[in-house]
Amino acid sequence: MKRHARLLRTAVVGGASLAMALSLAACGGSGDSAGGGSDEIHVLVYGDATNKVEKQLVDTFNKTSKVKAVLDTIPGADYQSKLQTIISGKQAPDVFFNWGGGSIKPYVDAGLLMPLDDFIAKDPGLKSRFLPSVFNTAVVDGKPYGIPMRGTQPVLLFSNKKVLADAGVTAPRSWDELLTAVKALKAKGVTPIALGGGDKWPTQMWFQYIYDRVAGPEHFQKAVDGDKSVWASADSKKALGMLKELIDAGAFGTNYDSVKFTDGGSPALLATGKAAFELMGSWEYSTLQDAYPDFVKDDLGYGTFPTVQGGKGAPDNLAGNTNNYYSVLKTTRHPEAVAEFLKLMYSDQFVKGQLGIGNLPTTTNTQQFLDGSASPAYSTYQYDLVKKAPHFQLSWDQAYPPAATTTIHQAVQQFFNGQTGPDAFIAAMQNLPAA
Repeated sequence: MKRHARLLRTAVVGGASLAMALSLAACGGSGDSAGGGSDEIHVLVYGDATNKVEKQLVDTFNKTSKVKAVLDTIPGADYQSKLQTIISGKQAPDVFFNWGGGSIKPYVDAGLLMPLDDFIAKDPGLKSRFLPSVFNTAVVDGKPYGIPMRGTQPVLLFSNKKVLADAGVTAPRSWDELLTAVKALKAKGVTPIALGGGDKWPTQMWFQYIYDRVAGPEHFQKAVDGDKSVWASADSKKALGMLKELIDAGAFGTNYDSVKFTDGGSPALLATGKAAFELMGSWEYSTLQDAYPDFVKDDLGYGTFPTVQGGKGAPDNLAGNTNNYYSVLKTTRHPEAVAEFLKLMYSDQFVKGQLGIGNLPTTTNTQQFLDGSASPAYSTYQYDLVKKAPHFQLSWDQAYPPAATTTIHQAVQQFFNGQTGPDAFIAAMQNLPAA
């Protein structure tokens, strides 16, 4: 979340601060190498509402395993930067959460990660029990380095149905309808779109979708592959112009850079009726269900990103995070125990637990449990979207290596708040390294 969301922060934290920031499910390990104590494996995850399922799986594993799993969490806003701080040191975990793609390639290149071929040879289900397109996101240089966990996370346009009804607005299907809705909502004194701009990555979601709709997925793929010229193309400039029009229309209000998703700020605006829409990863459902269950039950709406007339991207294209993944450090003392833990990621218990909080696992047994999800309608809607999507664009800050994250986020934020114009944004993106 996507991390997701998703996804990706830049603060550098020293050892003492990190020790305070880690939310440890247990303690007592020596920390001399990955896994801490000789009878433990440490599983590091992004800290959010989904942790309740991860804790359940750890408890299940520990009932039968002599080597005990310890669940460690880092608050979402700090996850990526703190992972980079510890991954090659004494506090390195055995297993860690990531987004696949560019998010793990530097660790693969540095020789820190264990290829999972041997695990899969002993248990083919670690590959065959997941949808191929999702599994392959964590394949780097032809080798698998991640097992899918959590669920697929397309970015959706969430809405407050009561606010829309009060303003006489329906969920927009096209960009022009979105602009019309913004005007009507502003006339009612409502912020049209909640945005956690303080986190930067939620702002990026608007860029990755409008670029897909206008220029098609080939544009970004060329950029990631090293073709810097595409950022100065006519399609690129058109996408930026459309975003500027939406911003200038007051769609996001004026205080969005002081609001964050990671501290619950932007979801609260949507749930309490202070905003009508929020573009967010599908984890928004579990976040809102945890904090505002009555709102989710009565007034939460959701839909796809608006279409763009004449655009090159298919209306059914998705952007977001194909899934999250568990990768394994080479330095783990207990590879056999790790392999057994990873098997839980395709278990019925895992699927039921994730569906129960609104997430959508990408296992081959998911479909048979959709009726038992937190919201069968929501889960089925997501499943059908992902199944029929011609293209599923991995979030920009996950498709590029972590070293590019700060540049992407700064370029996005500065353009969005009017500090820079199209030329500066284009120049910043052209300076990104190829993935």
